Amino acid sequence: MDTASLLNKFSDLQIVVIGDIMLDHYIMGDATRISPEAPVPVVSVASDTYVPGGAANVCNNFAGLGIPTTLVGSYTDDPESKLLSEVLQQHKIKLSQVGKRDGATTIVKTRVVVQRQQLCRIDREAKPLAYTLDAQLDSPHFIQLIEDADAIVFSDYAKGVVNDALLNAVRAAVAKSNKSPLLVVDPKPKRQLELHGMSLMTPNRSEALQMAGFDNSPDAEFDDEAVANAIFKAYNPERLVVTLGPDGMLLGEHGKIIGRIATEAQEVFDVSGAGDTVIAVLTAALVAGESLQAAASLANKAAGIVVSHLGTAPITKAELEA
Repeated sequence: MDTASLLNKFSDLQIVVIGDIMLDHYIMGDATRISPEAPVPVVSVASDTYVPGGAANVCNNFAGLGIPTTLVGSYTDDPESKLLSEVLQQHKIKLSQVGKRDGATTIVKTRVVVQRQQLCRIDREAKPLAYTLDAQLDSPHFIQLIEDADAIVFSDYAKGVVNDALLNAVRAAVAKSNKSPLLVVDPKPKRQLELHGMSLMTPNRSEALQMAGFDNSPDAEFDDEAVANAIFKAYNPERLVVTLGPDGMLLGEHGKIIGRIATEAQEVFDVSGAGDTVIAVLTAALVAGESLQAAASLANKAAGIVVSHLGTAPITKAELEA
């Protein structure tokens, strides 16, 4: 299927993203002097930008592809959450009422960027227990969302939303559904969640090594066969895509390795959100009927595009068609 025909099919999909909702805040400016108060640069602010982050950025990539998407995650009525809601509306992302609750501080990541270089990041968040959705998992609205979806993406940033109770509730709802939605996860191995039998897993290099039970240090050896076989044995995903940064992607399906595809990134300014782009494009292409190789090729192209942008930037249909 050619790219234009595939992208035209995307508007018929129904995607649900469940995970840790964040607001990404970028402070852009310049620093030409050192503070007299401490040996730190003084940043003269030129602009403030707010964009969807975390699970919301996964949704933003689906929205950029013209795919109707519902976001499920924990949020409250603090000023940051209201700002996030406005940002989501601007990007045509539907925020489910399932996750609305009291007391969960909106997660905000503030990046200070000077002359295209990130100077520092400031995080604002509560403890993981504040973000769990356990009390909402049996609500009729949540169950209906799952039953109507073509794919459910678990966007786990280890902030508390994605846990075993959530995974089990989704599996139970899927078992009663007339559809057979894809269950997709970008895993965080340190969470040690029950991720057995997912339709698609998309760990990065370090995560894949950890899931396989191997040394995951930056200079550790990566044996494609050994890593993939260990993950298939431990988790039994239907499909496996390991993102390897400059080394491309490793693909596997039904317990067997397909091989690697090379990266398409030519110039890298910022890798923020690249994994979110990969999981969105992979999911959409697979649901639309593409093979894993074809879906990964398109996701690889998308990742190469977004890392050439500064900051968290979603992929768009126009960029993929170019």
